Amino acid sequence: MQSGPSTSDTRATAARLRRIADLPGPRGLPLLGNALQVQSSRMHQIVEQWSRVHGEYFRIRIASREMLVVANGESIAAILRDRPDTFQRTPRLSAMAQASGFGGVFSSNGQAWRRQRPMVMASFDPAHIKSYFPTLVKVTERFARRWQRAARAGAAIDLQADLMRYTVDVTAGLAFGADINTLESDREVIQQHLDKVLPALFKRLMAPFDYWRYIRLPADRAFDRHLTALRAAVEGFIAQARDRISADPSLRERPTNLIEAMIVARDAAGSELTDADVSGNVFTMLLAGEDTTANTLAWLIWLLARHPEAARRARDEVRAALGPAGVPQTLEQCSTLDYVEACVHETMRLKPVAPIILQHTLRDTVVADIDVPAGSLLMCLMRPPSVDARQFPQPEAFKPERWLAGANPGQAASSAKRVSMPFGAGPRICPGRYLALLEMKMVTGMLLGGFEIESVSTEDGTDAREHLALTMAPVGLRLKLQAIARQA
Repeated sequence: MQSGPSTSDTRATAARLRRIADLPGPRGLPLLGNALQVQSSRMHQIVEQWSRVHGEYFRIRIASREMLVVANGESIAAILRDRPDTFQRTPRLSAMAQASGFGGVFSSNGQAWRRQRPMVMASFDPAHIKSYFPTLVKVTERFARRWQRAARAGAAIDLQADLMRYTVDVTAGLAFGADINTLESDREVIQQHLDKVLPALFKRLMAPFDYWRYIRLPADRAFDRHLTALRAAVEGFIAQARDRISADPSLRERPTNLIEAMIVARDAAGSELTDADVSGNVFTMLLAGEDTTANTLAWLIWLLARHPEAARRARDEVRAALGPAGVPQTLEQCSTLDYVEACVHETMRLKPVAPIILQHTLRDTVVADIDVPAGSLLMCLMRPPSVDARQFPQPEAFKPERWLAGANPGQAASSAKRVSMPFGAGPRICPGRYLALLEMKMVTGMLLGGFEIESVSTEDGTDAREHLALTMAPVGLRLKLQAIARQA
């Protein structure tokens, strides 16, 4: 049996470790550091550019906050797998989310995260989503009718706004049992409040100090108004669920969705769940379910419009699978859309909606050969490993076939997924990933099965600009479609 390291070995290893303070990084200013060099809406692009200069490990400073930036895929995967024991959400993000009313499983840490996670995971497991699938078909058919009306009128579609209506309707139906039907409503919809919250939160998260505690700007007052409207909607979902449980006590034994399950658990004797846990996860599901999936779909449609060969192959696969239906009708049909799913994975590789993941260390640790003390801030750059030529041939090209089985000798799709991690990794991997992939296949199937893409463009005719507001979205995409005649 080999003996453990001696004291001298341990000291030698410690001596070889680098300190964060000794790493290279962009030159900053006294007190402010790199704060004036970082525009929040382009922060990911700026820090990605710095990584091309300073390497896979470097440091930046925003006012008093020094961060270790990591752009190495293997190290990022190890960091994400070591949550929540060594790494967690930053205290600032958790505090801001809690203060805003959505301290759910996404932003929680420690015991609060542990008591909520199993219930949220159960609500998004494949069996639950399978039982919800007929409703998902109904919502997707509503979406098809909305786009058919736009196609007949020759109208340009505000792509992200429509996609967000769809994802809000899906999330509300699956997680809350509520048919809010924003797709067929011209009234003010909940989405108009949701899409203001994440950008405002991100600006606060990146601010050098908490100015809003001392002075209220017009943007802060608008943020409060949107939060008030969303809280009212959340309270309504909870009240409706309680009414359903009161009318049908069997739901306490067999809750049908996330909100019912949380209410039952909250009311159980000895429960550690709180009313804030319930409302916080309702809030979180609305925000997470709307923004991430809608933005990935917008990027996917934009990329397909710019790569006609890939679009043609995806279209042929969809129409062969769906026949005259135009919208996927069964999970089995969705499971045959291998090339469409490959298009989704390739989109997430090139355009990750979470290009930056911030982490906070709970205890002393080591990342690569860097000594990382407890209380350190880390910024994980998710795109650089995914566009590394050592991992992906022609890394900047849109090549969905690279995700198909047997397409790349020597590289399995599973190994590629360990490099490209759009849903994160480890215990805190996104619980809604299965639903998100299914939604993206449903919408892509509906689009390619029933329409021809006439154009996807920006207002000024340039390429879509990336805009970071906690998630990364394309700016101002307009979609024009031609409906096709389907024969029964």
